[in-house]
Amino acid sequence: MIVVLAIIALIAGLIVPNVIGRPDEARVTVAAADLRTVSAALKMYRLDNGAYPTTEQGLEALAKRPTSAPLPRTWPEEGYLAEVPRDPWDRPYVYRRSAAGNAFELMSLGRDGKPGGEGVDADIKAGPR
Repeated sequence: MIVVLAIIALIAGLIVPNVIGRPDEARVTVAAADLRTVSAALKMYRLDNGAYPTTEQGLEALAKRPTSAPLPRTWPEEGYLAEVPRDPWDRPYVYRRSAAGNAFELMSLGRDGKPGGEGVDADIKAGPR
């Protein structure tokens, strides 16, 4: 039993410092996963309505039926997302639709909240699509 506990302690000693010291890297991973989910919801919106939500309608159009033009042709009762996620640094994701409505840019501005940057301050993108 003591040998097993020693092995577990050794493994924990090797793994825990690597995980605990990297909260921002974990946030980058969460942001990338969120962007994939939101991108999938945007694609479903486009399949149903012929275009992505406008930049002005923003990602809110995925959680609440838009009331400004162009109104969606179809709208699922539960929406496309239960709520619009915020990035792991508690800022809204940046969304822009192309003028033609057939592509979008979706991103988090990273830890620093500014365009560009390196490492965990770098933009995390899911577009253009």
